[in-house]
Amino acid sequence: MRIIVIANQKGGCGKTTVTINLAACLAREGQRTLAVDLDPQGHCALGLAVPEEQIEVSIASVLANDPGKEATPDLSRVIWQISSNFDLIPSKTDLSLLERQLAGVEGRECRLRQALRSLEGRYDFVIIDTPPTIGFLTESALYAADEMIVPVDTGYFSLHGLSKQLETIRQKRTEWGQSITLRILANHYDVRTKLGREILAELRKRHGDAMFTAFINFNTKLKEGASLGQPITEYDPASAGCRDFVRFARELISLKPTERALTAPIVVTETKPPVAPTRTPEEQSLMARADALAADADKLLATTQTLIGGNRKPIESQPRPTPDDTARKIEQIYGPQAISGGVVFRVQALGAHRVQLAGDFNDWNPDRTPMQHVADDTFQIKVPLGPGRYRYRYVIDGQWRNDPANYQVETNPYGELNNILDVAAVGSIA
Repeated sequence: MRIIVIANQKGGCGKTTVTINLAACLAREGQRTLAVDLDPQGHCALGLAVPEEQIEVSIASVLANDPGKEATPDLSRVIWQISSNFDLIPSKTDLSLLERQLAGVEGRECRLRQALRSLEGRYDFVIIDTPPTIGFLTESALYAADEMIVPVDTGYFSLHGLSKQLETIRQKRTEWGQSITLRILANHYDVRTKLGREILAELRKRHGDAMFTAFINFNTKLKEGASLGQPITEYDPASAGCRDFVRFARELISLKPTERALTAPIVVTETKPPVAPTRTPEEQSLMARADALAADADKLLATTQTLIGGNRKPIESQPRPTPDDTARKIEQIYGPQAISGGVVFRVQALGAHRVQLAGDFNDWNPDRTPMQHVADDTFQIKVPLGPGRYRYRYVIDGQWRNDPANYQVETNPYGELNNILDVAAVGSIA
């Protein structure tokens, strides 16, 4: 039985979508698959049409069990059958309270592993979804798993989140005597954009041996299926999104799992997939055309002089920005920025019509702070805030969302995540 954790400290990179659709495609390939939701938001159940009000026993009950005093819990009480070969252990918002309840309890991160090992022989794959934070829940998943998949969307913020994720694993290597195989999945990829192609190339340059050959293209059918409580295999099995996940699942099946070493220090094993999946003629044609257009654009820019200010250097003589330069530039553009007289909140919301800001500074009433559409898909607002600690979230077209440019978060009483803003003084954020 292969236990695989889907993890990334960055929210919005598609962990739950990957968990649901990977599990569904593995089941479609004849693999007995169990999905385990360790995110207190319970989005796996939501994305698979499991009504929360009917969930009497969740994964929280499993983790609350003390293996030293009680027998291993009967997991049949918490397992929901989704389809043939596909089961789910759901979560509820009460899972967010468990970390506080078990604070200081020795060996608490071992409980999930012991419970899942009682299912040996019943499943071929166990896929664990995790919250976008490093705490007790994610540590439990890392301790239980033999393999780890990090979904990374093709944006510089995700590259930053990936580096933090790898650093966390290195810190844990001194605490656990286990090995784990790390692989990286490019997600939300858009071949039509030059930025997407550059980020994918950068990912392969930095982590080539750990990258899956398969990647998941941006596809609206995946979001539509989740909103209706269906994996892509049921919602639209003929879609490009389903083909991407089937290709991904088959590649994962073909890769040999790494044996768990209980006494050796944890090692991040980066394995290169042996065989690249074949692409359809249409995909090959699209890739070739996109690369050709990008090359033509580069040639045009290289021979073009700046129209304003004739004494300026040609574009070709100016140094090309590095990924780190671009990342710093993006961080300057998006996210909260303290200025004289308050804080400017700026967020990119693709295709959004209305964006609002809610926080403890406005009694969590988003109608009091509508954000202004300033350029393209960018919205911003200036809020007069003095030094202090604030919690906030965005409301994008009626949907509550976290700030993707702010990695400081904490769990609220509803099991969701609030962004944290520490204003140290005028003009600075701690």
